[in-house]
Amino acid sequence: MTTWTDDTADRPISLTAPSGIDRAAHHRLDEAWLAAAWSHPTTRCFVVSGGQVLIDETPDGRTELVMTPSFEAPLTEAHRYFLGIDEDGVSYFALQKDSLPGRIDQSARPAGLREAGLLLSPRDAGLMVHAVGLENWQRTHRFCSRCGERTVIAAAGHIRRCPACGAEHYPRTDPAVIMAVTDEDDRILLGRQVHWPEGRFSTLAGFVEPGESIEQAVRREVSEEAGITVGQVEYVASQPWPFPSSLMLGFMARATSTEIDVDGDEIHEARWFSREELHAAFESGEVLPPYGISIAARLIEMWYGKPLPTRSFV
Repeated sequence: MTTWTDDTADRPISLTAPSGIDRAAHHRLDEAWLAAAWSHPTTRCFVVSGGQVLIDETPDGRTELVMTPSFEAPLTEAHRYFLGIDEDGVSYFALQKDSLPGRIDQSARPAGLREAGLLLSPRDAGLMVHAVGLENWQRTHRFCSRCGERTVIAAAGHIRRCPACGAEHYPRTDPAVIMAVTDEDDRILLGRQVHWPEGRFSTLAGFVEPGESIEQAVRREVSEEAGITVGQVEYVASQPWPFPSSLMLGFMARATSTEIDVDGDEIHEARWFSREELHAAFESGEVLPPYGISIAARLIEMWYGKPLPTRSFV
């Protein structure tokens, strides 16, 4: 059986820790409340652009989102998204802009979720993943899929309405499965996608298709990508993944066959690794682990028994 060790079982998955933010969805349609919240002196906001925000290091070594009071915020029209309220009653908004604002002190820097998600506090990471998800959706769903008319923003950024046919469109989240597949010898199956650099290996993953259960999706994706048959499937955890609009559903899966036959379209190479073989491959640089922000890293760690080597974003 696959070994699930105490060394990794309690480590949180990135972007899933409690943020302390109440999304307060009941306020999204209350324009008077939103206006009052926006004008309140304690309200904080930040700019999101192209999936990036500004982050900065504090004197005590922490990394924070660069936020400002709402009265100091750059001007925007409709692209102002209400994200929620913290336990102290502070409201948070994100502003979607074509570019990030410059900083007089020059100490802040732009960062995407893959980097910032590992550095920020649960509160800031939760706010950022919400804002990036909304921005991705807003940029790509400006027109009504029913009649083609340009839609307008409503519900503080969480709905787009069509003024022509009355249709309402909501942010989409595509379910995707990601799985650590092991065999009867407790080896793990890792693959390399065709567009990845040499040596980068990770767990297999894929989108859930219409009319398919998530367990069926796990078995189909592993079979299609690597030619491996899967039997037992066990759900582990989920992770928001707005790249651009997915929810990753993580699984441990047991293979009932071991002969690899990669599809060549998505997966260029797949290999079975024992723990000793994977450790040696990490040490030699033959294999690069997935970035620590990904649920893939946590799934591998649950089998591996200890944290994976870290990777630089430089």
